This record gives sequence, structure tokens and C-alpha cells, in this order.
Amino acid sequence: MIPFVDLKSQYLSIKDEIDTAILKVLESTQFVLGKEVAAFEEEFAAYCDTDSGIAVNTGTSALHLALLAAGIGPGDEVITVSFTFVATAAAICYTGATPVFVDIDPVSYTIDVTQIEKAITERTKAILPVHLYGQPADMEPIMEIAQRYGLVVIEDAAQAHGAEYKGRRIGSIGDIGCFSFYPGKNLGAYGEGGIVVTNNPEYARTIRMLRDWGQERKYHHVLKGYNYRMDGIQGAILRVKLRYLDQWTEARRSHAARYDELLAESGVKTPVVMPYSHHVYHVYAVRNSQRDVLQQKLNEQGVQTGIHYPIPVHLQQAYADLGYKPGDFPYSELAANEVLSLPMYAELSPEQLKIVSAAVVRASDV
Repeated sequence: MIPFVDLKSQYLSIKDEIDTAILKVLESTQFVLGKEVAAFEEEFAAYCDTDSGIAVNTGTSALHLALLAAGIGPGDEVITVSFTFVATAAAICYTGATPVFVDIDPVSYTIDVTQIEKAITERTKAILPVHLYGQPADMEPIMEIAQRYGLVVIEDAAQAHGAEYKGRRIGSIGDIGCFSFYPGKNLGAYGEGGIVVTNNPEYARTIRMLRDWGQERKYHHVLKGYNYRMDGIQGAILRVKLRYLDQWTEARRSHAARYDELLAESGVKTPVVMPYSHHVYHVYAVRNSQRDVLQQKLNEQGVQTGIHYPIPVHLQQAYADLGYKPGDFPYSELAANEVLSLPMYAELSPEQLKIVSAAVVRASDV
């Protein structure tokens, strides 16, 4: 079986460095925040070309605190997409605000920028584009609209570590950028983790307090905050892995190019890289109108796959109260019915790429 993700292979390739980093934290006993987390914050912010990084316990927490720092609260609206992981909408709801969905561009799968302006109301306070699968949203028109209407832009970059838009690092373009370090991400922790990056010192100060019970210093609670702190061990692990991120990204991009070649004559539609995009392929998602049959046939041939995502948020039972119905966002719904993610990680071998692709060619004739 060729696994969809192979975290063990990655760990074994850097085992000595990881084990040493973990032992260092154990010996220091700085298990929550601490020097390793602080160092990682600086290094990741520099990687993103931003002034500040504030490490938290999950990518969802990063989104939640970014929204709060931007002043989003009850009665406000935030424009985003439905074709995303549910955390995007959940974080908006945590603040008491309402997610307002628009459809995706059918080629890039990111927010259709031509739909944003018509969704703006007097209650709109922010735009939250999602850089899906490692491909950036079209940020230039988003920033132009935000500037015209006085809106905050918060980038959901949970799947886009190292991605670039017209030469600029994702996370540095909007007012705030939010990343996840869930284990399967391009830069993954060995547990949960997230970070907020920003060039706005006031946002950084607020988020830093909010993640640690609203404290400006110990026992001096300026805000009603949360326990969203990153563990010291995760900070140490991420410092090691950050040094390999560009190398792993280039491997992913190389694998994607090979998939493109091998699947050119298959019955699936391969990803399209937008002209403004440096795609980092968190996911290599193909499309087929008989996706479920294709997935079953691949599984029978020993190829694991994933679906990102089978039900758009606006059709999820938990979000029925938002009042959306089938047909409201046709491109999101069609993508949800057709996308299938193939194995994608730096450690894939040339032979595995051939095996997966051959299986897809056989199985896609459905």
C-alpha cells in the first residue's frame, strides 16, 4: 500500500536532530512556550517576511485570535469560502460574527474575487481568503477591495507554508496571516500547533496577550484571554523542520510536475497553477466526475487517497443555521463532489509516483 501521507519516513530522515531537540526541551523543563518557541516565532516570521510571529496551540486558534485582534465580534460579518476545512468558518463563529460565503474560482479553487464586492454589507468587517491546497488566492484584487471598503484581510494559510503570490510570501500580504502545524501539513508538528504572523505591532501585542490568558505580564490580565499557548517540544521540533521546508517544498513541486506528465492522458483533471502562484502542493487534488468509484478502485490497487473536502461548509449540518441551501455555490459543490487527493509528500520515490499514476490511469476509465 502506498500511503496518502508517510510521516514516519520524514521523521526517520531527520531523527537525530529531532531527538536531540526534544531532549533539550526535556532537560530545560520549559514545556510551555519558553526559549524554543520564542526562537521559532522569530525564525518563522522571518521566513514569511513579517515582523512578528505568535505561536499558538492550533491553526484554528490562530484564526480565532487574529479575528479577535482585528476587532471582529458579534454582529459582524466576515467574507470567506465554503470550500475549505470547517475551521475557517468555526473561528469566525467563535467570535460571535457570521461567516458570509462566496463561491470559489473553478480553476484555482480559491475565492472568486469577482464575487466579493457584491457580498459586502454595512456589517462586513473582514475578508478571509483561504490559500487552498498550497495555492495562493488572488490577493491583489482582494487587497484593493479591502482598502476601498476599510476591511481587514486575514489570510488562512493553513495549507500554504512557503507559498508565494507574485514573489511575496503568503502570510505577509494581508493584515494578518494564520498557519497550522497539524502533523500532515507541509510544516507539521508532532501534535497540534499554529502561528499568527503580522507586520502590525498592535495586532501582535493583542494576540500575544490573548493566547496566554490576556496577560501582559504574569498575573496582570489586560484582556479576557485564552489558553492557546504552544508547547515547548513543538517549538523545538518545528525549528528543526523549518530548516528543511524549502527542500521539501521543491520535492513536492517536482512530484507534482511528474504527476502532471504521467496523468496528462488520463481520465482525471490535474491541478492548474495560476500565473501569479508559487504553488507548494500541500495537496495534489485531481478531479473526476466518478470520484468515489475512482477512489475505491485506487484503494483496491493499493493506493491510499484523501478527499479535501467532500461537503462544503454551507451544506454541513452544524452550519444549517446560516440559511444556505444546495445550489447556492455551484462551483464549490461541484468541486466537493469531484476532487480526490493523491499521495503527496517529499519522500515519495520516482517508482511510487509511477505506480500511483498508472493506477489512476487504469482506474479513471470509469
